[in-house]
Amino acid sequence: MRISKKSSNFAAFYENITKIGEYMTKLSVNINKVATLRNARGANTPDVEKFALDCELFGAQGITVHPRPDERHIRKEDVYQLKSLIKTELNVEGNPTEEFMELVMDVCPDQVTLVPDSPTQLTSNHGWNVRHYLNYLQAIVDELHSKRIRVSIFVDANVEMVEYAKKTGADRVEIYTGPYVKLFELSPERALDYLRPAAEKARELGLGVNMGHDLNMENLRPLIKAFPWVAEVSIGHAIISDALYLGIQETIKRYRDALVIENA
Repeated sequence: MRISKKSSNFAAFYENITKIGEYMTKLSVNINKVATLRNARGANTPDVEKFALDCELFGAQGITVHPRPDERHIRKEDVYQLKSLIKTELNVEGNPTEEFMELVMDVCPDQVTLVPDSPTQLTSNHGWNVRHYLNYLQAIVDELHSKRIRVSIFVDANVEMVEYAKKTGADRVEIYTGPYVKLFELSPERALDYLRPAAEKARELGLGVNMGHDLNMENLRPLIKAFPWVAEVSIGHAIISDALYLGIQETIKRYRDALVIENA
């Protein structure tokens, strides 16, 4: 694909891709917090769908949503609207309940990330015990694959869970980075060592590797430098928080810049 250097919209992108080699990690922006703000007043401000389109315009390479049963942020109708609007990739996260599966099988997003959270959980805070739920997850993966939906399984940074995720037939794992972020504040080296066995095992097994949860501008670049084969990071809370000060366009630019690994 030819990218014109004359286009101001693609100039920065063109400069970035000339600096990198084989790998390029995609940034998927989780817009749940935007929906939370909208729902607080019962109207349509901010407009979640417009915000998602603006994120794409400013350089996001995907949009992530995590609809929950109580619809406290993203609603079912949002997922349908986003599917018809998003030009990059739509990633829908959630626990594969009957209601969730009906939604994603109807919408057919680009990717479904299976997350073992309960309806009352504030946010995702652990991965699947894939060994225990192996047969259950295999059936879910098969069902999603019947609609040609890419499937990622949310796992802790645990080699055994990665190995069992491979057995489900999933395309990718998303490694939960909450503990990495906490360790990073004490020792970046220890934090990266914590992730390394699971990340390398996933790569060895041929699984795509996504990462997400609590990532921010401080801990993102070291992560990608250590694991440049990561396919995608999904970031929401930090991006929306940073955007309060920087604006969403500048924030996305900075996160995209953090994902560029220059040739040595």
